[in-house]
Formats: sequence, C-alpha cells, structure tokens
Amino acid sequence: MFHQCRKTLLAGAVALTYGLTSASIFAAGFQPAQPAGKLGAVIVDPYGNAPLTALVELDSHMISDVKVTVHGKGEKGVPVTYTVGQESLKTYDGIPIFGLYQKFANNVTVEYKENGKAMKDDYVVQTSAIVNHYMDNRSISDLQQTKVIKVAPGFEDRLYLVNTHTFTPQGAEFHWHGEKDKNAGILDAGPAGGALPFDIAPYTFVVDTQGEYRWWLDQDTFYDGHDRDINKRGYLMGIRETPRGTFTAVQGQHWYEFDMMGQILADHKLPRGFMDASHESIETVNGTVLLRVGKRNYRKEDGLHVHTIRDQIIEVDKSGRVVDVWDLTKILDPMRDALLGALDAGAVCVNVDLAHAGQQAQLEPDTPYGDALGVGPGRNWAHVNSIAYDAKDDAIILSSRHQGIVKIGRDKQVKWILAPSKGWNKPLASKLLKPVDGQGKPLTCDENGKCENTDFDFTYTQHTAWLSSKGTLTVFDNGDGRNLEQPALPTMKYSRFVEYKIDEKKGTVQQVWEYGKERGYDFYSPITSVVEYQKDRDTMFGFGGSINLFDVGKPTVGKLNEIDYKTKEVKVEIDVLSDKPNQTHYRALLVHPQQMFK
Repeated sequence: MFHQCRKTLLAGAVALTYGLTSASIFAAGFQPAQPAGKLGAVIVDPYGNAPLTALVELDSHMISDVKVTVHGKGEKGVPVTYTVGQESLKTYDGIPIFGLYQKFANNVTVEYKENGKAMKDDYVVQTSAIVNHYMDNRSISDLQQTKVIKVAPGFEDRLYLVNTHTFTPQGAEFHWHGEKDKNAGILDAGPAGGALPFDIAPYTFVVDTQGEYRWWLDQDTFYDGHDRDINKRGYLMGIRETPRGTFTAVQGQHWYEFDMMGQILADHKLPRGFMDASHESIETVNGTVLLRVGKRNYRKEDGLHVHTIRDQIIEVDKSGRVVDVWDLTKILDPMRDALLGALDAGAVCVNVDLAHAGQQAQLEPDTPYGDALGVGPGRNWAHVNSIAYDAKDDAIILSSRHQGIVKIGRDKQVKWILAPSKGWNKPLASKLLKPVDGQGKPLTCDENGKCENTDFDFTYTQHTAWLSSKGTLTVFDNGDGRNLEQPALPTMKYSRFVEYKIDEKKGTVQQVWEYGKERGYDFYSPITSVVEYQKDRDTMFGFGGSINLFDVGKPTVGKLNEIDYKTKEVKVEIDVLSDKPNQTHYRALLVHPQQMFK
C-alpha cells in the first residue's frame, strides 16, 4: 500500500513539474487563421448554413464605405456587387461576402475607407461543392439543373432565389392522431388528421442569369429527414424578405427568420393550439408576422374534434406570442364546393397523383379528415396559399386556392371577394366584386365565371394574390378548374400572370394586364407558382413552378420570367429542372444584395 502511494505521489509531482514548465505549449493550441489582407482572416460559411458565403473579419479595424465585388467566373460570368452598411459590419463583426461560386477559387475585391483613406483588398476565396443529401434511385441529377433561355441587355445582374424541394427516400411517414368515433374501442385504430404528412426536404438556392448557383441554404439548416423529429420536418415555404433584408419562412411546426449569411435569427415553435404551418409568412409594417397554419383540436358543431387544414391565419410578435387570429371556418363558408368539385384530381397543391391527372375531382360526403379535398373543417376546403397585408385599412388579402381571393378586416368581416358567383351564401355573395371594363361599365358574367365579349377572366386555383407598389393586385392564375369545369382536353389549360384594379368603394374589379394565355399548355402550371411586379425595371416577375408536372418520368420545369410591362416582351427566361421526376417547385423571388447588407 505504501509502495502504491509513493508511485502516485511521484507521478503527481512529475505531472505538476511538466505542467508548470510546459504551460505555454498546452495553452497555445492550434493557431487561428491569419489575416488574409489588411483586415482579418476570411472565413467561409461562418454560420455553417450557407456554404457559398464568407466573412472577412474586421480584426478590430474601424472601416466605412464598404463595397464588395465577387467577380464573375469566366468571360460571361456575372459579378455580384453591393455595399455594406455599418449595421451589417457590427452584426457580423466583419464584411459579408455573398454570391460565391461552388467548388471554385473565387476572386473577391473589397473596397473601404479607414481613417479617411481609401483601401482595397483582393482575395481568393476557395469554396467546396454543395451537396444534395436526399438522393435515391429516382434521381435524375444530383443538383437541380438550370437552362438559360433568354436574358435581355440590362438584366444580366438579376439574382433569383428558388424555393424548391426534393423528395426524401422514405416519403411521408408521420400523421397526427385524430379523434376516434365515440363507439370505437381502445384498441381500434385511430384516424389520421391534419397535414403532418406534408413533409419534404428543402432545396433552396440563388441562381444568376448564367444559370450558376450563387447561394445555397444547407438542407440541414431547418430540416432533418434522417431522424424522426417532427420539429425538423415539414415543408420549407413562404420565404419572404423583411424590410431589414432578412427573410421569414415556415416549416411544419416552426417559423423562422434568417439572413443570407445563414444566420438563424429566430426559430419559434408555433403557438399552442396551432399546427402545420406552410405556404406563407410575411412581416407587416407593424413588425408582426402573419402565418398560415391549421387549428389543433377544433371542435365542430357535432362535437367531434378535428385538426383543420390550411384555414387559419395567425399574427405573432417577434417573441412568438399570438397577437390576432383569423379563423376562416367562421369567416367564410367551409361548405362551399363550387370549385372543389371542378378540380383536377391529379394535383392539389404539391400532392400529385399521376394516375388521376386530368380527371375531375369527386367529392365524397364521407371523405376522411386530413389533407384531402373536401368540405368542412378538418379537410382541405380553403387551402390558403398566400397572405398580403394592406396597411391602408389594417386588413389582409388571402389567396384561397379552393374558394377565391378574399379581403378581410381586423374586425374579421369580409370586405370583398374576387371569384365566380356560384355557391356563395347570401351574406358572402353580397361581398362579390363586380367585373367592369376599362370605362367602368359592368361586364356580363355567368355564375361559373364565363364573361361575354371581354378579356376579363377570374382566377382559378390561384397563388400569390399580392398588392403591387402601384396599389393593384397581382395574381398567378394557375387555371385549373377554369369556369368551374375540366376542359375536354387537358392541353386546353393555361396559366396567366394577371393584374387587377379594385375599387373598394364601388365594389368593382377591372382586369388591367395579363400574360401567359397566349403561351398555352406549354406555360401551364397546375399548382404552386408566384407573380410579383418589379418597380425597378417595370417588369412582371413570375415563376411557374409546375410546368410539365404530369409528364411521367420527366423533370418538372420551374420557369423564371421577367416580362416587360409595356411591351410584354420576355426579358428573362430561365428554366429550373427538378432533380427527380414529377416533383414540383414552389416559389421564387428576386433578391437584391444591396438591400440585404444595410
């Protein structure tokens, strides 16, 4: 025992002596990256979520008037140039570098002032290849391919964020448990409900006008299809820019705010009582955020509890607390089925059934609850896919794919409805806008929406009913169920970018602009998609997210367009091809680096 004690004391003494004499060796550790120029080190992907970004550390330098240029690759490469404001310099403690090419030695120039003196540093920033983590035997390609059709002079600098997705090998594997029938036994299987199966891996990137990827959001940032955690599942959608140059988004049971450097600024669970966020998020001028969700355990008139589908709008503050709720089951008529019965059974939102493409949907009175076509709370009767906020009267404008376009006030009263007149109950029918021509004269339209001697047309299964900077309403008119019927041939369908002028005092609507009808079925997007007026170039930007969706075994085309407002000339057309067949895209939006780093 004494011998063992002596050995222990001796070992301790040796260790103490070695530690005292070698403390500097162990304290130093591995050296950090050294300054690459006159400022600090260059860190690629500083937040671990956006591998085509980098950061030049300030290293305690006080600088101003910062300008960044990521030089284009090759002779035709598109340079990305923007200024960086003091707020961003302080937020990142460095200069944000956005727009790098993947697996490339990027040439980057940073200009700035320090102590009143103009300075310039040139860097070579090496990036690695981006990776799609969700590939299987269906994969056509590893990454989604792009095809540049046309870019007019003056549009070369455009950058488009594509909010798309890729199937997971396992497909949908979760369901919420619905309430059993009162006569069911404890061991009887319970029904499914809600929209938890609405689950797919995100694929989010920025493409330039040469078809090159210039930004990538790592798929693991918000999603994990390799683990069974519903907090990391869902459908990443509704990516919308805030006035600060950040972005909000929704996915399943969470809503987020993030920036283009990959920094997650907010990650909130949905408030208790709500579930299944998808399609839309938007920050209001009040600093609150509007989200489209479903209601958990909604009690129907017969006493049965169901999880509702895409029929609730909630307003939350930045801490995630609920400010207000719009319950559409009480504001609208969830039993109206005028359009529901006219839809193509092959595609409802991103739920695609190729076996029934082109067939008219059949509404069964006992349709199961859950993410399926049907009337009443607990079924997909409303399918709200976009929200616009009108600050003039503190109201919201909703695109309800299965009902129409509706404006609702803070008092939860309907202000107007833009849709064919068929099937509305008496109180709501009084809110229908009356179509007029350019001189304000009433147009003759039947209850199915067919109008005589005019180009005016209603929208059908539309998306993104948003207010433009001109005060008009722009909409992507998908066109399924047009005139509340299926055409004799599926190839007779078409989609449109359309703009309406609404006179709320008179209760009228005038169609002032449209594009796409002339391009026919080749331009047809049965689901998803977006249109938004661009004031800076006087163009109508659009993204048809589901062209060729029903071509078995073929990639689905997402078509990026900018159309000259005056001449309707195509200024930009770029195709994005899905990496797996018959897999839809969702939306796209223009991004402006100048606005992202204030």
